[in-house]
Amino acid sequence: MEIQLQLSKQLFAAKKLAQKAFLKSILSKERKCWSDFYKYVKRRKGNKENIPTIKDCNGWINTDAIEKVNTFNSYYSTVFSSEGNILHIQSENTDDPFTTDIKAIRRRIKAIGKNKSIGPDRVSGEILKPGGEAMIPYLARLLGIRMNNGTLPGDWKRATVIPIHKGCGRSLVTNYSPVSLTSVVCKQS
Repeated sequence: MEIQLQLSKQLFAAKKLAQKAFLKSILSKERKCWSDFYKYVKRRKGNKENIPTIKDCNGWINTDAIEKVNTFNSYYSTVFSSEGNILHIQSENTDDPFTTDIKAIRRRIKAIGKNKSIGPDRVSGEILKPGGEAMIPYLARLLGIRMNNGTLPGDWKRATVIPIHKGCGRSLVTNYSPVSLTSVVCKQS
């Protein structure tokens, strides 16, 4: 567990270096510099679209941001939660440790879309793609530990849930679908 924590810290440090390298590459361009820079900043900030006053399933009106979040959380947990159906996968051959193919990780990183939404770990595809080469050794070790121990880093277990309006009235909580933004790194490894 301590090795995993140490690797997570090293991955975070590599992420910071990749962010610096990415920003440096954007700012070194002469003509497209500012448009690329502002696109990057806009993606980092996320979409701050305000959700209007929401009616919960009982007809109560919520105007406070925290109340709205709790209303969505309550609704989504009753409709989409199915913890009893989670499969527990166990390896058939536990004697052979999992080995990581660095070439496969490199291919997966190259295939990442620049515009992938940022998950709770705040690592974007835009950063991971140009700076991913520095992170590959850490990702390979984390993947090996994850597969051999059957564990995930905490950031990879979380998701940012965004309510997306389906149509009809914007004030009803039932007219929104949840979209979960998960870790880009987890999806690639």
